[in-house]
Amino acid sequence: MNLERIKEKLEILADAAKYDVSCSSSGGNRKNNGGLGNSHASGICHSYTEDGRCVSLLKILLTNHCIYDCAYCVSRKTNDIKRAAFTVEEVVDLTMNFYRRNYIEGLFLSSGIFKDSDTTMERLVRVAKKLRLEHNFNGYIHLKSIPGASDEIMKEAGLYADRLSINIEIPTEKGLKLLAPEKSHSEMIKPMGFVKNELALYKEEKKIFRKVPKFAPAGQSTQMIVGATDETDLKIIKVADHFYQNFNLKRVYYSGYVPMLTDARLPSIDSQVPMLRENRLYQADWLMRFYGFKAHEILEKENPFLDLEVDPKLAWALRHREQFPINVNTASKGMLMRIPGIGGKSVNKIINARRFQKLTLENLKKMGVALNRAKYFVEFDNPNIFNKYIEEQNFKKIIMNSMKSKFQNPFSEQLSLF
Repeated sequence: MNLERIKEKLEILADAAKYDVSCSSSGGNRKNNGGLGNSHASGICHSYTEDGRCVSLLKILLTNHCIYDCAYCVSRKTNDIKRAAFTVEEVVDLTMNFYRRNYIEGLFLSSGIFKDSDTTMERLVRVAKKLRLEHNFNGYIHLKSIPGASDEIMKEAGLYADRLSINIEIPTEKGLKLLAPEKSHSEMIKPMGFVKNELALYKEEKKIFRKVPKFAPAGQSTQMIVGATDETDLKIIKVADHFYQNFNLKRVYYSGYVPMLTDARLPSIDSQVPMLRENRLYQADWLMRFYGFKAHEILEKENPFLDLEVDPKLAWALRHREQFPINVNTASKGMLMRIPGIGGKSVNKIINARRFQKLTLENLKKMGVALNRAKYFVEFDNPNIFNKYIEEQNFKKIIMNSMKSKFQNPFSEQLSLF
């Protein structure tokens, strides 16, 4: 192996892969049974598992050569950039060498489409297959599904990868046709449907047979680019909700468009999508997945963009002040989940604790509830002393002032506000 050449390839193809944010390993549970690697064990840095552990992944493209000319993609065929391609053996060797040095716990492998979909996908699968069978590698593997790949190759991919994902890229067919006229959503959705059906089949066979080969145990995910076209936040979260409901996706990732290329179809090179918009979309996504909100509840046609000043849950509460205050001693779990400042764990604590005593504001504080938000929306057996603020026009300002310290770092974990 020519180390200098491999290093050069790694710099090019790792840099090209950085725009794909959908590399979470949530749900991976492949344990070590005597081989190398373990996606179940503790790791270091870069990506987060379902239980909050931090793991590191080697994140690269197999090649940045591509037959497509997508306006938003740095690897588009008409873009004058340095090109490179790994062989299957080089990716396998890199993964094993990085793992042995404790740099990584797994592999995130994507690729430009250098000939056709099946040829590209087949090489991705060969990497995973060699790692599993020849090197007994039990670490986490995430493969990007290539639009148009055959069912046979997708089937084999699911047997060796922990997670499969295919990027929808642009939320609407209209936007995709504008920026990537050679692609179509139907071609992207086809492998998604196949993976969904195979996952369902695996669950059914698991009920009948003791040993069934695992198929993509960490499920599938997708990614949408935000801001390259003019879709509203309402449209984006409706598209995400559609995929959650119909394809059982584990995650939808939102990637704010980063202006890199000059093209009349794209936003100005100076038009950076606010990171806070991307953050709000993730918060809205969280509400749909874990808090029982529907997409049409989070946003309305009359107001189709998320409020950048407050999180989506608080924004919903401010628009529906007639439903508050909520009595925490009698409210249903569904209503408790809608109170700003109260998260899922706190809701469970409230439901368990109120079986034995009447709760007070002090009890909520001990449970870890964010009282600087929740106190305006809850009541107990006595009327809420903050009820007078409900009718005031500056109610939003009052709440924001009480949260001022949280907004000094808008990208902190605390801004989840749930």
